[in-house]
Amino acid sequence: MSQFFAYFRWPLAFTMLGLLLSFWLGYHSSGTLGGAVSFLMIAAVLSVLEISLSFDNAIVNANKLKDMEPAWQRRFLTWGIAIAVFGMRIVFPLAVVSVAGRIDPWSALVLAAAEPREYARLMHEAHISIAAFGGTFLMMVALTYFIDQEKDVDWFRGIEERMRAGANIRGLEIAVVLVLAIVFTLMLPAPQGQAFLFAAICGLVTFLAVDVLGQVLDRADETMDVAAKGGLGAFLYLEVLDASFSFDGVIGAFALTQNLFLIAIGLGIGAFYVRSMTILLVEKGTLAEFRYLEHGAFYSILVLAIIMYLQSLLHVPEMVTGLIGACLIGWALVASIRHNRREGSV
Repeated sequence: MSQFFAYFRWPLAFTMLGLLLSFWLGYHSSGTLGGAVSFLMIAAVLSVLEISLSFDNAIVNANKLKDMEPAWQRRFLTWGIAIAVFGMRIVFPLAVVSVAGRIDPWSALVLAAAEPREYARLMHEAHISIAAFGGTFLMMVALTYFIDQEKDVDWFRGIEERMRAGANIRGLEIAVVLVLAIVFTLMLPAPQGQAFLFAAICGLVTFLAVDVLGQVLDRADETMDVAAKGGLGAFLYLEVLDASFSFDGVIGAFALTQNLFLIAIGLGIGAFYVRSMTILLVEKGTLAEFRYLEHGAFYSILVLAIIMYLQSLLHVPEMVTGLIGACLIGWALVASIRHNRREGSV
């Protein structure tokens, strides 16, 4: 129990602060005790939603962080939480509304405070572009993991062996993503289809740019210090990955409330828990102990990417997305435990 509090003392403290702030915000907005309690409950639901949607994010972060030098691990886990909470939960929604509504960021902030319904409407109008961008980036993350000749552990052997064999075809994952993007573009009305395809291409270019930049920067780090692992490139990759994971939660939060500040509080609480889970996974070596846990996370990412594409055509409840991800990771955990028992009995 003491170890639990050691890893989660900051998330628990922020939970208390966040719930108090949400209660005050509800009372300030409505002037009633019922409104205050309603805001508090919504903040709690949003935090659970964020945790359920982002547990696979914690696993992927841990996989990257375990190979980074301690200095860059600390930078990601300190600066990264500031970027995750402030940048993605406040600045990103303001930027989207600013671009969609063709207004300056300050006006977007005023709109969020004074006219939350109009603010939510502008966010929903940008939903197709956000889904295409985030879905494309996450799909590339998942496919790059599976279509890799150096990958030597398979969970679903038949499927993953075929995917790994595809690594001999240069650019296969890019071709798969582009074909899917074109298919969904053709299924949408012309103006929405154009927006979807443009955003999808931007997501693909962003992934490739971050990947190339990461290799260049990390190679420079190795030149300066042979012992260095990870670096600025890996840091940037993790931040963009975090942002892509956040798209779904931020957009989905507007189904519960149109209040930007309440969304920031609720999702911010969840982000703190994701960071603590990442630290726990790295320091306890959980990924090495449970060999299929990482596979479950990347399957979850692939499903999330496909769902984000589907959301351009129909509404998929965020709870369903979170439940699918949790089931895949739970399945991978059980499979890992069974493998360990078999190996132990040999």
